[in-house]
Amino acid sequence: MGQTARVSAIVWIAAGSLAAWLWLLLCQGFFWRTDVRLPPRRDPERWPSVCVVVPARDEAAVLPASLPSLLAQDYPGRAEVFLVDDGSGDGTGELARELARRTGGLPLTVSTPGEPPPGWTGKLWAVRHGMGLARARDPEYLLLTDADIAHAPDSLRELVAAARTGGFDVVSQMARLRVESGWERLVVPAFVYFFAQLYPFRRIGGQGTRTAAAAGGCVLLSAEAAERARIPDAIRHAVIDDVALARAVKGGGGRVWLGLAERVDSVRPYPRLHDLWRMVSRSAYAQLRHNPLLLAGTVAGLTLVYLVPPLAVVAGAAAGDATAAVVGALAWLVMTATYVPMLRYYRQPLWLAPLLPFTAFLYLLMTVDSAVQHYRGRGAAWKGRTYARPDTVVRDET
Repeated sequence: MGQTARVSAIVWIAAGSLAAWLWLLLCQGFFWRTDVRLPPRRDPERWPSVCVVVPARDEAAVLPASLPSLLAQDYPGRAEVFLVDDGSGDGTGELARELARRTGGLPLTVSTPGEPPPGWTGKLWAVRHGMGLARARDPEYLLLTDADIAHAPDSLRELVAAARTGGFDVVSQMARLRVESGWERLVVPAFVYFFAQLYPFRRIGGQGTRTAAAAGGCVLLSAEAAERARIPDAIRHAVIDDVALARAVKGGGGRVWLGLAERVDSVRPYPRLHDLWRMVSRSAYAQLRHNPLLLAGTVAGLTLVYLVPPLAVVAGAAAGDATAAVVGALAWLVMTATYVPMLRYYRQPLWLAPLLPFTAFLYLLMTVDSAVQHYRGRGAAWKGRTYARPDTVVRDET
């Protein structure tokens, strides 16, 4: 009797996982599809002025592969680049000036702000400084982009055309992250997959929806919308600043669009698991608003959705329960199928798709570690700075 009850419990838990996957497949904004790219666009009659703001702290290793691509933008209107050297110790500012002298292109201004005051994250303080410099040029748009992002020559042109044509206040692209090392191949596509699951791109761009998100590496922001939403002051303590920015703009009545990039790439390497672990754990608990109940729910949810299917297959096979094994296998199959489009987008072998439960387990551990670091008083870290204050502005209200 006990054996029957135990096997029945496995079946019911596996059925719950399968039901969750069917709901995700059909009802979560078709998050698994990777065809959300820049929307239809046409060249405007007049190209608006744009200022590009690049916060940079100790970025000398990646600037030679990224900054020249910004300076080489083929943009028909007036454009200028402001790189904010945020207290770098590796010669970031001087290297940027040297690259500009060597390559030419768009005008470049390199400036250094003071240390951020209490209540500000370092990156947003740098962004505020850059936006203040840009304001003197009275731009119609601001392109906020990270120092590790390389842009195709027509990137700015296409972003502006999309914003103008669609009437968007924010047009953001999720840069294609580097996938060269073994750990990058295993972890990076899943990072974007999980992000899209939390913030389905189709819902973000739709009118009348509350879901809002952006990808901080590439955000074209209307200067008028930034003023209306008090960006960046209104989000000055946000660790997950891109999502907070999108929510502030959308909350103020603005329109936001987010999709996958085709020719906007991150050149930052994450060769070791330790590097990827730090990238995720830096902000994972902030995403949960530093709430222990949300953490417990996340751990339970990740376990049910991602870990139960393979465990049900193994447990069902061991117990001789074909029903449990089959139901677990069906859930695992749906999970695998939803991951295939992201692997194709990243040009990775499809045999990685069935390994998603293992990758999800790594993310579960990273999330728990993020909470542990928070309660040890270490908080979130960015470029050598630590922020212990909870990020209260990041919510997923779908």
